Amino acid sequence: MGPLSPTRTMRLWGPRSLGVALGVFMTIGFALQLWGGPFQRRLPGLQLRQHWVPSPGPAVPSCPPRQRLVFLKTHKSGSSSVLSLLHRYGDRHGLRFALPARYQFGYPRLFQASRVKGYHPQGGSTQPHFDILCHHMRFNLKEVLQVMPSDSFFFSIVRDPAALARSAFSYYKSTSSAFRKAPSLAAFLANPRAFYRPGARGDHYARNLLWFDFGLPFPPEMRTKRGNPHPARDANPPQLHVLPSGAGPRVHTLDPNALFHPAPTAADGHSQTASPTTLDLGSSSFIQWSLAWLDSVFDLVLVAEYFDESLVLLADALCWGLDDVVGFMHNAQAGSEQGRSAVSDGGLMTENRQLTARARAWNNLDWALYVHFNHSLWARIKQYGQNRLESAVAELRARREALAKHCLVGGEALDPKYITDLRFRPFQFGSGKVLGYVLQSGLSLQDREECERLATPELQYKDKLDAKQFPPTVTLPLKTSRLLSP
Repeated sequence: MGPLSPTRTMRLWGPRSLGVALGVFMTIGFALQLWGGPFQRRLPGLQLRQHWVPSPGPAVPSCPPRQRLVFLKTHKSGSSSVLSLLHRYGDRHGLRFALPARYQFGYPRLFQASRVKGYHPQGGSTQPHFDILCHHMRFNLKEVLQVMPSDSFFFSIVRDPAALARSAFSYYKSTSSAFRKAPSLAAFLANPRAFYRPGARGDHYARNLLWFDFGLPFPPEMRTKRGNPHPARDANPPQLHVLPSGAGPRVHTLDPNALFHPAPTAADGHSQTASPTTLDLGSSSFIQWSLAWLDSVFDLVLVAEYFDESLVLLADALCWGLDDVVGFMHNAQAGSEQGRSAVSDGGLMTENRQLTARARAWNNLDWALYVHFNHSLWARIKQYGQNRLESAVAELRARREALAKHCLVGGEALDPKYITDLRFRPFQFGSGKVLGYVLQSGLSLQDREECERLATPELQYKDKLDAKQFPPTVTLPLKTSRLLSP
């Protein structure tokens, strides 16, 4: 996907979502200038480069790489692995990151531009520019656009809610009161309302976590009396901002009280458009409206179950080389499935099928998100070309395997007890062990530098970028000169 015009602030709409959203927009009184039709531009070819094997010469890119990026880092969806490649790419190319003061932007509260380190609201000409915004936040488009230009490439990642529930239950058991009270995930999903209380501390992790991370409004039964599933301290309720084409910073805002009613399953893209006399807050049209709004904001949404395929499409959309998206898995727990999901319906035992169905029903808004973006991913794959994609995925996996053998002891992730170098030991949280990497000895200086980028966990890499952008100032104490006797 080539660079966007600086005046373009409205995202392209998918053909199905456009019809649904247009009817709803007209019903609720929005006058929008829409960009019609499906994606018409062909995506440029990948430049497959070899870092570790000599090549005859550098490949000439067919388009300039996109380097203004907004990545919504969703929880327990493989997002740490995406963050790793963004850290590495930005570090290598000298790009400037919009960094939090610590490691998250005030999560679980909505993102605020004031939380970006070095951001000054009235900075004028001295306001620093930022190239990449990618650390944990609850999405808030209006505030994001205070920090990042409107022609940035917006993308995120989603995961099957059944797989996400398994990971979240293990990781956030001590954080979510609902998970903490439940003896097991199966017990929780058998009767979730016995454990879950909207607004209880950490319970946003226990239901529709993706929906929450995307900053979307919740239906009445999922809200606290203060109007937010978590936390009451958030003074700014979620709002959906639709950007008209060529209108600069001006936005239309959906009334935050216009809430979305959950559906048991997601629609497959077909929906009946409501008329003014039939539309109400209990209509699933509002779910479809939110999905259409996300389509207008996000240029690409990756799917964790098709992680490598998603990376190929990402490299293509950004006009990056394939090596730019080759990396190692990060923040993976011991015993967890990496890459493709273990919760597809085929081959599951009855108990697992039941747990999967219950997880998807309980996280019904997330299931709607997942089905929608899984569909849009495969539409892009069809446009890209199945054979072409399979070839690129095979190349990506071969490069990853070669890098792992070259860089890593054992060629794979290891139990943290084997990681003595704190620069590479991932933060341990939750009931499972978070795996990490140990570098091979005897690497050349150049190879070691690249292997360190690949193996560095997200918190340590964030600290490295922080020190690079904001070098610590050392004030030396004044030294009193001592008179020396002759």
